Amino acid sequence: MHDELLTLRNLGKTSSQWLHASGIHTAADLRRLGAVGSYRAVKARGFGASRVLLYAIEGALRDLPWQELPASLKDELNRLLDESHNKS
Repeated sequence: MHDELLTLRNLGKTSSQWLHASGIHTAADLRRLGAVGSYRAVKARGFGASRVLLYAIEGALRDLPWQELPASLKDELNRLLDESHNKS
């Protein structure tokens, strides 16, 4: 079976399984939810994902290795994630 998520940069077998279990099956799903929404969906399912998954998803959306994301973008992702936690 073809797994579109596995074709994206930064996403491996485990992250793909977590995303599928969270109802995220395609690159379009990732784009629709964004990195923060997708990461929150995975965490809401109880998976022990670190913030690296947040960066990996953002990198996948930008077709960049997550390690190459600028620190300012990682800071912004963390700020958005923290804000979304405070709203829940």
